[in-house]
Amino acid sequence: MLIDSNKHSMKIIRLKYISDDYFNKAWELYENAFPFEERKSLEAQSYILLNKNYHFDVLIDKDQFIGFILWWNFDTYRYIDHFATAVEERNKGIGKLMINKFINNNDKPIILEVELPTSNINKRRIKFYERIGFKLNEHHYEIPPAKEDQSPLQLLLMSYPYFISQKDVNLFIEKYHPIIFSIK
Repeated sequence: MLIDSNKHSMKIIRLKYISDDYFNKAWELYENAFPFEERKSLEAQSYILLNKNYHFDVLIDKDQFIGFILWWNFDTYRYIDHFATAVEERNKGIGKLMINKFINNNDKPIILEVELPTSNINKRRIKFYERIGFKLNEHHYEIPPAKEDQSPLQLLLMSYPYFISQKDVNLFIEKYHPIIFSIK
C-alpha cells in the first residue's frame, strides 16, 4: 500500500517474521513507546505474526522506517493493537496520515484501546484520535494481564466511525480477546 501526500510517498510493508527488514527498528520503537504491561514478549510476537488475521505493518519513506501499525482483521471489526511513529517523525502529521489511510482502506468499524485520561499524554492521545473521527466509549473495559503476576489493565475503547454499545464491547471481549490475548 502506498501513502501519498505533498511531502511523502510512503509505502506500508507487512512483516511476517521477526527476521524481516525493519523489524528490529519497529520492535525497538514498540518497546519504547508502550508500557511493559501493554506489550507482548518477542516470543509471543513471533508466534502471532503467523496468524493470517494479524498485520504487522511498517511505514517506510525512502527506505527509512517511519512507524508501524499492528492490527487484526476480524469478521466484524478491524482492531488496532498498537500504533506508533518514530520519535524523530512525530508532530509532522504522519500519524494522522497513517490512520486516515487505514480508515480509507477499510470497510469495517475500527476499534482501538486507549489508556484512561489520567495524564496529559493520555488526554492528548485521545484528542488525536477524536480529531480523526474516533469516538471515546465510556464503557467499563479491561484487558487480561500481559504477564502472569499482574492485574487486568483498565482501558477505554475508541471506535470509528460510531460509538459502540456495552453489548458490542462484551461481544468483542468474548469473541476476540481469546485470540488477541492468547499468547503473552
